[in-house]
Amino acid sequence: MNMNIINRKTPTEIGVLIAQRIRSVRRKRKLSQVKLSEKSGVSLGSVKRFERNGEISLISLTKIAIALNCEIELIKLFEDIPPESIQEIIDGQN
Repeated sequence: MNMNIINRKTPTEIGVLIAQRIRSVRRKRKLSQVKLSEKSGVSLGSVKRFERNGEISLISLTKIAIALNCEIELIKLFEDIPPESIQEIIDGQN
């Protein structure tokens, strides 16, 4: 049985995980949700909803990442994706 299938997370679970990480960074930077909202230009309601259930638009997530000086991490998303198979490696060499 493929362990990747067993360990896959739902979109909601991934959103919540990202939101938890952003909340942690926000707190380390000693920013309230209100200050993050002001600094990022993302509405307070969107910041609260994101931290509560992981729902946010990509543009708002980008604004928050910039406000927290984490944009490089967002830019690097999907940058170094490992191949899933030998065939993918072979196909990539052509």
